Parts: sequence; C-alpha cells; structure tokens
Amino acid sequence: MSKHRWLTELQEKITKGSLLLDEPLCKYTMTKLGGAADLLVIPETIEETEITVRYAYENNIPLLLLGNGSNMVVRDGGVRGIVLHPAQLNKIEINGTHVHAEAGALIIDVSRKAAAATLTGLEFACGIPGSIGGAMAMNAGAYGGEIKDIIMQATVLTKTGERLVLSKEELELGYRTSIIAKEGYYVLSADFGLEKGEQEAIDAKIADLTHQRQSKQPLEYPSAGSVFKRPPGYFAGKLIQDCGLQGKGHGGAEVSLKHAGFIINKNNATASDYIQTINMVKAEVKNRFGVDLELEVKIVGEE
Repeated sequence: MSKHRWLTELQEKITKGSLLLDEPLCKYTMTKLGGAADLLVIPETIEETEITVRYAYENNIPLLLLGNGSNMVVRDGGVRGIVLHPAQLNKIEINGTHVHAEAGALIIDVSRKAAAATLTGLEFACGIPGSIGGAMAMNAGAYGGEIKDIIMQATVLTKTGERLVLSKEELELGYRTSIIAKEGYYVLSADFGLEKGEQEAIDAKIADLTHQRQSKQPLEYPSAGSVFKRPPGYFAGKLIQDCGLQGKGHGGAEVSLKHAGFIINKNNATASDYIQTINMVKAEVKNRFGVDLELEVKIVGEE
C-alpha cells in the first residue's frame, strides 16, 4: 500500500486538517534537522486525530507522533509511514483553578495563560519549549516542578484508536517517563489543578526563571534541549563539562559552550552530525567516569 494511496484515502476522511506528502520534518523540529515524512497529517480536530490513528492501525502503517519537535532528533533519511502533528489542537480553557489544554498547545502558552489568570503551580513550565502532549509523555519538569505535581487527568488514544481517560495514578508519572511513553499512547488533552496565587509573586517567579533560562541555556541556536537524563548521583552537564567536551562535536553540531548538557546545531548540521556528537559524549563520559548516559531525547527515522 503506497503513501499516495494513504493520501487519497485520508483525504476522503480529513476535510479540515492538512495532509502533506514527502514533507521535510526539519521544518517542525527544534534542532532544524531531519528528512521527510512519507505523509504528514496535521489534524484540526480531535475526531480527525482519531481517524488518523485508526486508519494507521487498521492498515498496519507505522505512525509517529510529532509534537513541538523539542525533544526529538529525526534522522536524515526521514520517517516511513505517517507522522501525526497535532499543532492545531491547541485550545486552552480555564475554569476557576482548573486548566484544560489540548495536546498541541505549547506548555509555555499554558503557563502564561495560567499566570494571567492569577493561578500558581505552573510557573516552572514558563520556559519548557514542548507541547502538552510531549510534556505529558515525559513528565516534563524544570526548576523543581514537574507535570505530576499538577496533573488531574489526561485523555489519550491507544494504538488502536480507543479513547481512554487516565487519572493521575494511572498515568504512572516518574522521572521523564509515564504510561503514555511506555504504551505508545497518543495524548488528546490534559487537565491540571492549580491554586489561586498572588499576581506579583507569580510574575516575579516567572521573571526569575526566565532570566535563569536565558542566561544559562544556548537559546540562540537550534537544539533538542537537554540531551541526557540526570544520572543517579550526578549531573549530566557537569560530567560532560569535566570531560572537556564543550565546543567539541562533529560537522555542524557541537556541545554548547554555554551549557554542556545541550548539543546545538551551530552551523548547518545534519542529523548524522548531531547523533555522532551524542555518541562521542556518551563514549567519553563512560570512558572517564564509568557512567552510562541515558538519552532524554528520542531519536527516530532512518539513516
């Protein structure tokens, strides 16, 4: 079954969203890397998302969910099958201290809207570049806060297209993991429980965290964010720094001089450059400290 047939058959089912054949994924990733998707589907409704997931399952077509592309490296050969990109599912609703956000909403935007409503609890996410779907899958966190601290429930699709509503306990949120990631679920939306706060204190905390992020992270270059998980008893960035790897890399990719935990696309890097740099860092840290660095970013696609 060819990608042209997928396009034709899905065009009969999806009328609002976009279907793009052989679409370069470098346009949708924070690293600005990656080859093309056989078929990129950008649904505009929850129903179109369900249609896409069910269609892929029923026709045995590989399906990859691509959120804001902030925690993913797409190889140069691109992705076979269908890539689902729910960027248009970005509705954010606030009712009292309850925040409802669709999967494609950026967690930064959710944090800002919560702050504007004088709600506290989501300030930690003011600089996280991912979508709600991605944040849920990896239990995103920063500056002492995590999704698990505020989540009430999430609505997901299974690989077969069945809709489930999962409680906080059922989500099994741990350090950069969840049942969503373990089972390959597709997030539709999430519901958060916040608290009423003091506007001045909320604004001050966001300003402080934003300053910390801007001063310590290489935001001026494309990157996948923090590349490695924190090893037990260590900090990945400190290990990499102590190996003298800052400023080193392959091709146009290198370990950031500003923050050793980041690998940047400094000069028209390829995904191969980026991945070779990741492997170099892992090998050097293992050789010097005996520590196996585990990836926080997800590497997908073909060489």
